[in-house]
Amino acid sequence: MTPFQSRLHPASEAFQAQRTGMLALIDELRALEQRAADASARAAASFDKRGALLPRERLGRLLDAGRPFLPIANLAGYGMDDPDPAACVPGGSQIAGIGFVSGVRCMVVVTDSGIDAGALTESGNQKLMRCQELALENKLPFVHLVESAGSNLRKYRVEKFIRGGGMFYNLARLSAAGLPVVTVVHGSSTAGGAYMPGLSDYVVMVRGRAKAFLAGPPLLKAATGEIATDEELGGTEMHASVSGLAEYVAEDDAHAIALARDIMANLGWQRTEDAPAAQPPRLDPEDLAGVMVLEHKKPIDMREVIARVVDDSGWMDFKPDYGAATVCGHGRIEGHPVGFISNNGPIDPAGATKAAQFIQLCNQSGTPIVFLQNTTGFIVGRHSEEAGMIKHGSKMIQALANSQVPQVTIHCGASFGAGNYGMCGRAFHPRFCFSWPNARTAVMGGEQAATTLEIVARQQAERKGAAVDDAKLAAQKQEIVANFERQASAFYTSGHLLDDGVIDPRDTRAVLAFVLATAREAAQRTTHPMQFGVARF
Repeated sequence: MTPFQSRLHPASEAFQAQRTGMLALIDELRALEQRAADASARAAASFDKRGALLPRERLGRLLDAGRPFLPIANLAGYGMDDPDPAACVPGGSQIAGIGFVSGVRCMVVVTDSGIDAGALTESGNQKLMRCQELALENKLPFVHLVESAGSNLRKYRVEKFIRGGGMFYNLARLSAAGLPVVTVVHGSSTAGGAYMPGLSDYVVMVRGRAKAFLAGPPLLKAATGEIATDEELGGTEMHASVSGLAEYVAEDDAHAIALARDIMANLGWQRTEDAPAAQPPRLDPEDLAGVMVLEHKKPIDMREVIARVVDDSGWMDFKPDYGAATVCGHGRIEGHPVGFISNNGPIDPAGATKAAQFIQLCNQSGTPIVFLQNTTGFIVGRHSEEAGMIKHGSKMIQALANSQVPQVTIHCGASFGAGNYGMCGRAFHPRFCFSWPNARTAVMGGEQAATTLEIVARQQAERKGAAVDDAKLAAQKQEIVANFERQASAFYTSGHLLDDGVIDPRDTRAVLAFVLATAREAAQRTTHPMQFGVARF
């Protein structure tokens, strides 16, 4: 495979300006992540008082030291749980990701009970369900460290209640699929949250602190008049000796996590072979901080990105002279073959045809596909319509929607219009989907949307013979542009869980290697599905 010959000039003024802009966005990302950690850490005194570990300390003890951990939905809830960006704490009160527990690659979710006592939020529910879906698709055991006050009744929404049932539906499916569900209850697991341990295969409860009940003492008294203490109603001792909900009793948080690690170690879970030896890229991945034009209006050769991600910067272009604005080709990541599809401009009829063929070829060979999104969409205009853009674009969509190989999407730049769909946006169920901090997603640009509506308004006024209120149209245009721009940001879309997290561009190779290894393990692993999840006797 021929090493790619870069035309980038990292010492140039333009590159350095782009790098400065990207680093500022990365700093903003890290500050938002730190905001969640700081908010949780402020509860340290109360945790220390009761001899408990903070949520991030629990996670640190659970995971294998020195092994990678891939966070999922790091900005969940940003701009969603609190409309004030300066006050909103991202993360959905959940810490989640894929990591290794006793040598086993697992999906791990930790309730961030340092924030609002771990009360469930809408974004937190969505994040948890996304993690469960990823565990199902990638055949991962599911480890859950629980301590939650349940739903925040002051922020009750009926749609949140209805959708929340998906958490329990997914737990039952995980168990039935032969994927172990291990839950450690560190504190409260109340109301619907009681079904978290109830639908788990293995439950560890901390003596004197863990409690699980469908109705806590206040609700019980309000509903039936019965009076009971937490321990009498749903404490660890009762569940271990009377109800049978708990398999293991731990003396404290550290002991509980050690038991969870022992459970994973003793399951005999299948481990797969390590990846073959691979050469790092010849071109410096550090350049990915400056490769993208942040305005999205200037073209960039996305091969410059690919060459800083693949082994030895080796690249084999597929039909480079046909549909040239659509980039398809082969490379390797950590020794494993990967197909890439990206964009150096709008997707035209030839580009859509090329991409459709390439997707089918990757399916024929069982090769995973990585989509690097940076497109203004499918090309428009009389010439492209006559050339069959709708027909050929639909052909690409058909191939994509029915593709069976693992697909991973990285939003590197623009993701506009139907280009978002054709390049395997979230609606087309990529196995994983991440964004760079500069990514922008919208049905169209704000200026185009505002201008379109202005033209329509002027035409309507003309048909009615009415005068056009230019001041009103100008104000409307400004409002529309602002609305589109606000929602296009990667931080906004990630906060609404429209991807699996925002990543530093320089980490792209590591992230791709990790998720592709996760998908590869899933394909190699034999599970033992059952008709039903394991029932608790």
